[in-house]
Amino acid sequence: MIWLRKIRIHLVLVALSATALAGCVGGQQAAQQDPEAATGRVAKEQATGNNYMVAAATEMATDAGVEVLAKGGTAVDAAIAVQAMLTLTEPQSSGIGGGAFILYWDNENKQLYTIDAREKAPLAAGGDLFLKANGEPESWIDAVVGGRSVGVPGVLAGLNMAHERWGNQRWSELFQATITAADEGFEVSPRLARLLELEINPGLTKLSPAKEYFYPNGKPLQAGTWKKNPELAATLRSISADGIKPFYEGELATDMVTAVQNSAIAPGLLAEEDLASYSAKLRDPVCAPYRNYEVCGMGPPSSGGLTLLQTLGILESFDLAELGVNSEEALHYFTQASRLAFADRNRYIADTDFVEVPMAAMLHPDYLAERAAMISAEDMGFARAGELLEGRLTTSSPELPNTTHVAIVDAKGNAVSMTSSIEMGFGSSVMVNGYLLNNQLTDFSRVPEINGNQVANRVEPGKRPRSSMAPTMIFDAEGNLRHALGSPGGTRIINYVTQTVIGLIDWELGMQQAIDLPKITNVNGGTAVEKVAGSSELAADLKARGHDVQVRDLNSGLHGITLLPDGNLIGGADPRREGRAKGDQKDESND
Repeated sequence: MIWLRKIRIHLVLVALSATALAGCVGGQQAAQQDPEAATGRVAKEQATGNNYMVAAATEMATDAGVEVLAKGGTAVDAAIAVQAMLTLTEPQSSGIGGGAFILYWDNENKQLYTIDAREKAPLAAGGDLFLKANGEPESWIDAVVGGRSVGVPGVLAGLNMAHERWGNQRWSELFQATITAADEGFEVSPRLARLLELEINPGLTKLSPAKEYFYPNGKPLQAGTWKKNPELAATLRSISADGIKPFYEGELATDMVTAVQNSAIAPGLLAEEDLASYSAKLRDPVCAPYRNYEVCGMGPPSSGGLTLLQTLGILESFDLAELGVNSEEALHYFTQASRLAFADRNRYIADTDFVEVPMAAMLHPDYLAERAAMISAEDMGFARAGELLEGRLTTSSPELPNTTHVAIVDAKGNAVSMTSSIEMGFGSSVMVNGYLLNNQLTDFSRVPEINGNQVANRVEPGKRPRSSMAPTMIFDAEGNLRHALGSPGGTRIINYVTQTVIGLIDWELGMQQAIDLPKITNVNGGTAVEKVAGSSELAADLKARGHDVQVRDLNSGLHGITLLPDGNLIGGADPRREGRAKGDQKDESND
């Protein structure tokens, strides 16, 4: 079992420590490939806990969650405190202006719940939302900036739904740490400063009040700057005192609609009716066996759960454990399984409230075995979707890697695995009352039909756009929760999380070691190999198999927690970002 394989883990850790140091690429060079990877890679030790743990993307967010758990709060209570703090300290990635998918494990009743808090399209939006007057689609970057790309934010509604069912601390107390930090100031992180310096979002320097907040006196905020946000403090005071009603029906809702409809760039269609009618939704989780475990995730409109499970189901035909940790052959099979799964993703997955998704057929063992039989020693090239439904078109929409993941376990063994996002870095650049609004509507296909056939993931009134977010939980043969994890990373999220699951199950690594694994991705295109020591040799071997390979920085932001049979906890945070895992026990080395 994972927690007993100390010798093997130690050997792998030694190798990974070397690759972690080699993977610290110069900022400018990394930025040219991927701005999100520009702040390099810093080796991290695993965290341990006796009773509870939080893994989140900033230290202040982690501490806010741990403080709630120390007072006897539940995993849901802590998630609310964490998301509030991330709105302040990681504004480029998530916030109350965005949406989320939430997995909640009720340990007492041994029940898994999933909450869809994904944004919705305004009721006035249609398939022509991103079409020019001549019927051609807007370029993606032109579609992103401004009010037109803003969907109805859902994360507060989702967290409120969870709190009503599984919270035990007063709602009003869960925002206090962030209110204090917003009033008194927080230290701007190197990552936030670097992304502002690179101007990854072209709207941020053009739209007020975002440009004044992030670029005071025309200059980007500098790392180490002490930054206050009194507008966000006032917003959270209103929400903490009166719940989510002001946000969806009161003055905060009116302010949001005004900001979107009067955006200086691409005014949007968001209306007060859209906010007032929004509700988060309980959906059935998607689960499938893998080896001796059960792996569960979020169903549509997330494509993360299904695509991850399809990839794993295809890989059941290959003995990855025998092939070895991150071996070239194992990674080749992984990329081929991912190609096949993404082919089905791009054809079939969309919001099931609007379109049929053949989920049972996609996960049927016979179908997955047929797909696995298509894999050979050579790269298969572009994979085609299986014939599961007639009249479906293969389409894709870009998703940028500015998202966040939170993993939490409380003292009673309840757990949250939540992936939250405002989509592109700094979202739509529309800022109101101290927080940024999402640009999630660009996750729809900008083209509503092709050759007269309607696209499944087209814009429709009240529809949720497809997402790659993949919060995941893994259960042992007795039905006990063993791992909770997830990642940001745009469409590559699915590969990042799947490879980490393989590390945990097939290669029996600890959580931190599985997160540290040099990453490889293929979303049914070229193969991307993370730039670390040994990547050139791996790339050469894959090229010999016919892969179109790019060696580059990859920007996962994995966070995860392992629950050991004795009740203790092991946590990990991605060395590629600034996150931290922390429990009620001092962090210690794996050695």
